[in-house]
Amino acid sequence: MHQETVKVLWNRNVGPGYYRIGLNCHGNYGDAKPGQFIMLRFPGQTTPFLRRPFSIHRLIPDDGQTMGIEILYKVVGEGTRKLSEIQIGDRVDIFGPLGNSFTVSDHYKVIYIVAGGIGVAPMVFLAAYLRSKGFDTGKCEVFLGGRSKEDLLCRDAFLNMGMKVHVTTDDGSEGDQCLITHPLEIVATENTPDVIYACGPLGMLKCVEGIAEKLSVTCQVSIETAMACGMGACLGCAVEKKGSEDGYLHACLDGPVFDIRRVKL
Repeated sequence: MHQETVKVLWNRNVGPGYYRIGLNCHGNYGDAKPGQFIMLRFPGQTTPFLRRPFSIHRLIPDDGQTMGIEILYKVVGEGTRKLSEIQIGDRVDIFGPLGNSFTVSDHYKVIYIVAGGIGVAPMVFLAAYLRSKGFDTGKCEVFLGGRSKEDLLCRDAFLNMGMKVHVTTDDGSEGDQCLITHPLEIVATENTPDVIYACGPLGMLKCVEGIAEKLSVTCQVSIETAMACGMGACLGCAVEKKGSEDGYLHACLDGPVFDIRRVKL
């Protein structure tokens, strides 16, 4: 991990309330893995006081090296509103890469990726990582859900990597009007995957958990939770253990990616 003040390469509005910000980072981000995150704050500003966690959305390549990272975020409060006002050439302070990552096995052939809303942020990085490692992206299927068509992000990114994409919206403005777990269960029952990767709202993750358990499929979820430090010092991102184990894990150190057999959602 590395703390540094970095230059903003771009900060693009990509939808109602959604932005992609490119950051010119230290070379150690070339070793970052999908699922890891950074903690970000604004240098010299007292508000917001605490850093904010953001999943790494994409690595930015330059002549075979990694020269930065891209963050996909949604404006939901004062901190992200201020972030949306950042201009090219401005600087932000980041600390990372932090946390663990999605675990990938050479034995995985049929791979399903499930994303709800802004939960798609780490999944584009995961899809690109799978392709870079030689996985057959034609056997990877993406299940992308949102409240409306404005909340469906990155579909073209997955399609351009050769992945089949299933789309649903709560209001029926795009794709089928249902929860994204509905087509997931149908497809997974007909063609059982080797692994399911998921990130999104807690309710969605609970449904994915039920499907994975019913079909006895390995499932890894990235948990979206508030973090104040990113290093396990504040103990504010506790996640209860599942099964015979008592106690808690912490999303910033033990996660944010967990096997569903380890934690209570």
